[in-house]
Amino acid sequence: MKTGFVGIVGRPNVGKSTLLNAILGEKIAITTDKAQTTRNNIRGIYTHFTDGRPENTGIDGPDTDVQIVFIDTPGIHKPKNKLGTYMDSMAVNTLKEVDAVIFIVDSSPKEGTGDSYVLNLLKETETPKILVINKIDKMPPEAFKEAFDYYEGTGLFEKVMGISALEVKNVSELLAETTKLLEDGPMYFPEDMVTDHPEKFIVSEIIREKALLYLRDEVPHGIAVEIESFKEGDGLTSINACIYCEKKSHKGIILGSGGKKIKGIGRAARLEIEGLLGTKVYLELWVKVKENWRDSDFALSNFGYKES
Repeated sequence: MKTGFVGIVGRPNVGKSTLLNAILGEKIAITTDKAQTTRNNIRGIYTHFTDGRPENTGIDGPDTDVQIVFIDTPGIHKPKNKLGTYMDSMAVNTLKEVDAVIFIVDSSPKEGTGDSYVLNLLKETETPKILVINKIDKMPPEAFKEAFDYYEGTGLFEKVMGISALEVKNVSELLAETTKLLEDGPMYFPEDMVTDHPEKFIVSEIIREKALLYLRDEVPHGIAVEIESFKEGDGLTSINACIYCEKKSHKGIILGSGGKKIKGIGRAARLEIEGLLGTKVYLELWVKVKENWRDSDFALSNFGYKES
């Protein structure tokens, strides 16, 4: 059986989490159109046996038994605070700890310096690498050719290929190419396990995702979600969660006129959490202000963004 750990890296908002969800056939990483949505390394476990186990995820698996632990990293960017520094260091450190790397881009390298920065990091590691040009469904053929020729010309990658993670196009082919880079080894997780993150973590991420989708551009990066209580009963799970923001003015925005916005966030989150847990959910949300928490070591530790 082929097994190994594979890091998914790239600039913010290139589709790393969308790709992970497409590979697994279910959602474990939140996705929005806002940059830096992913703050923690998200581990997704893909297991495939040639006899069809576990249940088909909707894409063709490789022609061998395989278990791949994918690590979806925060977008590599220039940090502006301690939270950003933590996110960036997680992504960069992943390059040193995995058996293979998938580097995702979604444009020509001439459109920004972010991809060049990641390329320079990749030059410093001997880890096998695949370059994935994502969003080919939205990319003109000449733009794809320009990006393909550039990255293939670097000589850094075992394979350069185009995909559409959103439309699940060429994802099976990417899995096959990734499997070729791995060696025989033991299974690290049970075959029916898709992530090693606890349900409370995923629930907090779902709430944060819905808040990101509902809020204005100046608010989302300054929020964090903390699960204060999580009680499972007979057919009902009761959850109390707090959305933290950095400014008093942001609290009013999150609540909305007459509490309409926080109710919308709660309703959207509750419906998705019920699908995740398979039970009815009672969800109560609160909003609190914790000024400049993104630059507080204590707050970052409390919210799970760095070790105590």
